[in-house]
Amino acid sequence: MKLVLLGTTGYHPNDRRQTACLMLPELGVLLDAGTAIYRARPLIETSHLDIFLTHAHLDHCVGLTFLFDVLYEKNVERVTVHGEPEKLAAIREHLFSELLFPVLPPIDMQSIAKNVELADGGKLTHFSLEHPGGSIGYRIDWPDRSMAYVTDTVADTKADYLEEIAGVDLLIHECYFDDSQEEQAVLTGHSCLTPVVEVAKKANVGRLVLVHINPLFADDGELDIAGARKIFAKTEIGVDGMVLEF
Repeated sequence: MKLVLLGTTGYHPNDRRQTACLMLPELGVLLDAGTAIYRARPLIETSHLDIFLTHAHLDHCVGLTFLFDVLYEKNVERVTVHGEPEKLAAIREHLFSELLFPVLPPIDMQSIAKNVELADGGKLTHFSLEHPGGSIGYRIDWPDRSMAYVTDTVADTKADYLEEIAGVDLLIHECYFDDSQEEQAVLTGHSCLTPVVEVAKKANVGRLVLVHINPLFADDGELDIAGARKIFAKTEIGVDGMVLEF
């Protein structure tokens, strides 16, 4: 299975990264719809797209307004946006307000089901995360592999979501702050580096890829990846355009 990291920062884009969007091209699945969603167009392989939103903060959903161009000259018959009902309602009312974006793209918004069967038989489930306004994470299981996507939450080895991600082969987890900004992380509902790798170790995941990186970082050296690997060896920083085979 191929997972493409289209956007790996949060809050706002910078010259190196766009905001949150991951894609499984073979399945027509996108996780979040940040500014990076425009990069999905050349990767479309299916007659459908299913977009699973973690929440409705703009850096995760503003890309829905880009869909006219994403779909241009593509034989996509259906686009479904999945999310929590109150988040979808907010997107309809505010993001697609007549005064902000008056023409709704050709999408169908559906409340996220407890279990979603993907085109190849994979099973997608979701779970609650602690974040201002609320967020959800995703796990996908196939007979021979699994992955989870956790963003916009404060990493903590005592958090309930550890049970949901236990044993996955690939964990995509946010890491917005370095360890010096713990107070700001708690205030904004985001994660520092060391707690994230501690979560990966305790959850016994196979591989950890960090995303939702602070757009103010001048380069990836601002995260002590060498120190993180002393806690969990299979840790790496995700970058835009990275293709993960798992």
